[in-house]
Amino acid sequence: MKQPDNNTEGMSFLDTVPRRVVTVFLPLGVFVFVLLFPFYWMAITAFKPDGELISREGNPFLVIGPTLAHFKKLFFETSYPSWLWNTIFVSVISTFASLAASVLAAYAIERLRFKGSRQVGLSIFLAYLVPPSILFIPLAAIVFQLGLFDTRWALILTYPTFLIPFSTWLLMGYFRSIPYELEECALIDGATRFEILWKIILPLAVPGLISAGIFAFTLSWNEFIYALTFISSSETKTIAVGVVTELVDGDVYHWGALMAGALMGSLPVAIIYSFFVEYYVSGMTGAVKE
Repeated sequence: MKQPDNNTEGMSFLDTVPRRVVTVFLPLGVFVFVLLFPFYWMAITAFKPDGELISREGNPFLVIGPTLAHFKKLFFETSYPSWLWNTIFVSVISTFASLAASVLAAYAIERLRFKGSRQVGLSIFLAYLVPPSILFIPLAAIVFQLGLFDTRWALILTYPTFLIPFSTWLLMGYFRSIPYELEECALIDGATRFEILWKIILPLAVPGLISAGIFAFTLSWNEFIYALTFISSSETKTIAVGVVTELVDGDVYHWGALMAGALMGSLPVAIIYSFFVEYYVSGMTGAVKE
């Protein structure tokens, strides 16, 4: 006698519309609302005139008379363009440098099969768990000794300390999913390790590379502690630090400009995620499977 398919029987629970609403659409709607509401509030605050921001009348969730005054203040009365350029410059260079180091480390740990490779991989990942609030103290001494304080290179030097460990762990999981037979056949044909990495492994690991790249870029873009510690001049600050420190005068918060700066700082990362979300999910899936 044919046994019923458990998967089919389980999915039949969602055949009726009320069950789908209660078990799928309602929880998903609540999750999306909680996730997107801060961005909605940030957007409407950026377009509200100061009169509406301090007024207790009207609907606080709507904009009656939208204005671009806060964006004008942000771009023409502050150093925001410099902050944006500094953030892009630091994030891009830190991401590529960290990816290059992570690819070599992950390939050596996963594919060369030397004794103690697993322990090395675990120790690299454990380094990611060290809080930046502890690491910035010894890193500050190094930055001062190298004469890099208050320069973008201070951030480019320190950001890989937390980008490389997780990126290496992520790529290790993805490299593990690539069949060893491909590499063995290439070795028999006389290919070198570098040729195997460049011509075989990396093309197959594009989703993993994109996933690690997005992760590294996002962390670099939003990093706050190192940028606050190693940068002092307004022209060298990044968005995360500049918006918070330059748009607050004592106990006066310029909420419109603050939210405009946060909104403009969030858009590049959101755009990158929207273009590469499929590769990101694929890379994360390859990293966690054994």
